[in-house]
Amino acid sequence: MVEPAEGPSTAGQRLGAPESFGVSTLEPGLRPPAQPPGRLVSIRVQMLDDTQEVFQISQRSPGKVLFDLVCVHLNLTEGDYFGLEYQDQRKMMVWLDLLKPTLKQIRRPKNTILRFVVKFFPPDHTQLLEELTRYLFALQIKRDLACGNLICNDTSAALMVSHIIQSEIGDFDETQSWQHLLHNKYLPDQDAIRDKITDCHRKHVGQTPAESDYQLLEIARRLEMYGVRLHPAKDRDGTKLSLSVAHTGVLVFQGYTKINAFNWSKIRKLSFKRKRFLIKLRADPTNAHHDTLEFAMASRDCCKIFWKICVEYHAFFRLFEEPKPKPKPILFTRGSSFRFSGRTQKQIFDYVKDSEVKKVPFERKHSKVLSHSGMSPHSSSFRSQVPKESAMSVADQPDSARLALRAECNGSEELPLVTAPANGFQDTPAASGSDPIQSRRNHHIIGSAPDPHLLNPGSPGSDDSPLGSPHVVVNGNGSANGQWVDDAGVLGPGQIPEGQQLSPLTSPLLTEAGYVRNEDEDEARRKKYPTDKAYFIAKELLTTERTYLKDLQVVTESFQSSVGKDEAFPDSVQNLISANYDPVHKFHQGFLKEVEQRLAQWEGRSNAHIKGDYQRIGDVLLKNIQGLRQLTVHLQKHSECLVELERACKSSRKVETLCRDFEQQRVCYLPFNIFLLRPLHRLLHYKLILERLCKHYPPTHEDFRDCRAALADISEMVLQLQGCMMKMENFQKLLELKKDLTGIDNLAIRGREFIRLGCLSKLSGKGLQQRMFFLFSDSLVYTSRGTTPANQFKVHGQLPLYGMTIRESEEEWGVPHSFTLFGQRQSVVVAASCASEMERWVEDIKMAIDLAEQSSSPTSDLLFTSLPDNKLLEDGAGEQESEEELCGSRTSLERQGHRGNTTVHVCWHRNTSVSMVDFSVAVENQLSGNLLRKFKNSNGWQKLWVVFTNFSLFFYKSHQDDYPLASLPLLGYSVTVPSESENIHKDYVFKLHFKSHVYYFRSESEYTFERWMEVIRSATCSSSQSLPSTRKDLY
Repeated sequence: MVEPAEGPSTAGQRLGAPESFGVSTLEPGLRPPAQPPGRLVSIRVQMLDDTQEVFQISQRSPGKVLFDLVCVHLNLTEGDYFGLEYQDQRKMMVWLDLLKPTLKQIRRPKNTILRFVVKFFPPDHTQLLEELTRYLFALQIKRDLACGNLICNDTSAALMVSHIIQSEIGDFDETQSWQHLLHNKYLPDQDAIRDKITDCHRKHVGQTPAESDYQLLEIARRLEMYGVRLHPAKDRDGTKLSLSVAHTGVLVFQGYTKINAFNWSKIRKLSFKRKRFLIKLRADPTNAHHDTLEFAMASRDCCKIFWKICVEYHAFFRLFEEPKPKPKPILFTRGSSFRFSGRTQKQIFDYVKDSEVKKVPFERKHSKVLSHSGMSPHSSSFRSQVPKESAMSVADQPDSARLALRAECNGSEELPLVTAPANGFQDTPAASGSDPIQSRRNHHIIGSAPDPHLLNPGSPGSDDSPLGSPHVVVNGNGSANGQWVDDAGVLGPGQIPEGQQLSPLTSPLLTEAGYVRNEDEDEARRKKYPTDKAYFIAKELLTTERTYLKDLQVVTESFQSSVGKDEAFPDSVQNLISANYDPVHKFHQGFLKEVEQRLAQWEGRSNAHIKGDYQRIGDVLLKNIQGLRQLTVHLQKHSECLVELERACKSSRKVETLCRDFEQQRVCYLPFNIFLLRPLHRLLHYKLILERLCKHYPPTHEDFRDCRAALADISEMVLQLQGCMMKMENFQKLLELKKDLTGIDNLAIRGREFIRLGCLSKLSGKGLQQRMFFLFSDSLVYTSRGTTPANQFKVHGQLPLYGMTIRESEEEWGVPHSFTLFGQRQSVVVAASCASEMERWVEDIKMAIDLAEQSSSPTSDLLFTSLPDNKLLEDGAGEQESEEELCGSRTSLERQGHRGNTTVHVCWHRNTSVSMVDFSVAVENQLSGNLLRKFKNSNGWQKLWVVFTNFSLFFYKSHQDDYPLASLPLLGYSVTVPSESENIHKDYVFKLHFKSHVYYFRSESEYTFERWMEVIRSATCSSSQSLPSTRKDLY
């Protein structure tokens, strides 16, 4: 290995090329990429600083070898933003394909010079994490300005050139600046705005080259022509246009004015046919464009060149990893095999963020200012570990350079470390109805705030700022010194420029409108809040109380305003519901305010906060539970409300239609009868929360006595109302099942109890056929999914449980997990999907048989109300009825067209089952709160308000929303913790997965993580095997 002190020669010097004063040389000890054997060929590459280097490659090596040699030569970590372009034999500028052999693309290497230039322009330069990368981008902007490719107004052009001059010669000196402008050409019409340039240059005193690069990129990225390469084309009418591609999608220009943009999310396919370039859009009724847009270009080669760069732009900014190569066809090929090669922007982010990359100093060719390359505009820390061959004597530099160096060194202890968040996430809601890529962006400062004098570039210097020259402190939102910079110049503080676009990397595509979070801010917020477990238990009380109050509003406000105003709705039922739910709603409004106030005091967000006095919740619970006891008479009437509402629906088709229509509204996200049971369910939640508090507190804690007294009061209320609640739950479940079944006139008869529903395969002459089975206390009903508008299940037959026997028959029939049911008149062979599912069914059927034999007729004390008694169809009689008769069967609250997401349908599609025990456990395990959600192939966490109830997760933007954006039924899902290979390097993350569907959720603390895991497991795992016997005694 060559010692660093010997000064190893570059590849160009070994071949006799003139000495390079370029950006960098190969770092000592860093090896170039391996090459395939073969004759070496010399390739010349022109760098962004206009120097030329000669690289030797094998004649058989692909383009990637040459590109890697260039990146290694520059010590460039984020090299995938760049590319090599050259002029081919057709006199067209093309990009070097990294997968194809270099010499098959460059026919005359001795006469060809490749140019190393920026290929992919990110929307925000803060995504460039290395100073060297930003310097190369600044050189690209400088070149585009000089060539006239970056079109802008005179003010923006003068401001950008002034930053370039500041980085090259340092602080303003009238004679030196004037001479520099005379001898260097930065703009085609530079002389006309020379005075403007010098005026802007005067304002950059004390600005380092790295800071000048940052400001240059900040201004350039706002320009409409930033990163735009125009490809001439014509539309169908023959109008001359130009096409371009950007991180957002395909752009259409007329002259230098953008007239249209097609976002990646709206493009279904890009293709070309001869000279025609085709853009196929996704179907959109609101879109005025045709489904397929056609543009004529000069030749087929022009089409192909533009199509390739579109493919690469889409892959680089939208994909999370490099696309895999397509398998080679055996006989015929169809379409192009071209694909993007290299790391995507997401992979660059992950690599730079996760790896300890050594920042090697580099030399700025055109700069006369001494600037340590390790310095970043985001940091004032100075690194002294500079190799001797790249270090320069301060005495050899002009005065302005020595002053800048001294300012950097002296300021290292005074300036706080201010960085933009590495992940770019924020707490700003995306614009409703807009594509996330087009949404506006506001970064936040992470860390301590800078001193006030640092935020005002016009203020005089202080003792902390040497020489009276304030440093530029970049706050991560593209502003410098607290001010925004746009095309027209400098905006005042607080003004936000137009057109600032959000990166697809920092704004992941979301299926619902939501928030994108700044994870560092969340981390700081979590550290600031209390960490006591009691605090998180109290916070669970707050979040679930918010959801509970919203559910009460469905009954007291939404239902009353929608249904109660109709003359057909009985006044007696309306008055009954209003009289018994309005007082409960009003009481819990006050309760919620008290809990919110206490949590605010606990967190220290209230002026009334006194440390220790408010870090408890037992006194609030005790006071309000004692007040809730006064409402027991109303709670006991809720069962009567449920029965009277059902009776009104059965007696009037108009009332039935009103209730059905209300259930189709988004605010009624569950069957309406469930909302009527919510007040009784809430008593169980209070009891469980108080049990956790009493278990957590030691007996000597000041809050323990209040919690124990409140627990005693609520336990007494639960015991008093438990019998009524269990009967109501069963009655409500029978009414809900009746909506999903056709062929049964009245399922909710006296004495019938629901036990289990789910999928089994029934053995018939046609083989195993999927059937939906419903186990009740007196019979087993099997159905198939019908073709009615409501997708109801058609009853095929029933087996009375009295006298039934059951026998496992896997060996007899050769069907795994099968068993035979022997009834008095027929036998049925069924098979479960797995051994555990079979065990659950066998256990519940045996228990139901025992209950049926204990009483051959339904008992009268299990249901508190009497409804008309109709018998189920016997032995497949339902199959003999016509479809019209089946559809004519009336069911209360039947929600036709709104039944695709019920528990029955979920069990059908996911081939699973659920029991009444599971329903009872789910009632106790309701939970709500904020979670961060991440999809399998996304890179961002989306903040959502999540409610778990009825075996499903319901997603809201915030707890104030009236209805959910979407839901996720959890039956059949598995909940685990992400493995190391999934690269989810965050705390408190759990994973939900079903087949290929994967979701990650992140909670705020260990307690909330454990609670979410607990309640979700109650929905994804059957509770029948582990439930206390008291629950089973209900059957």
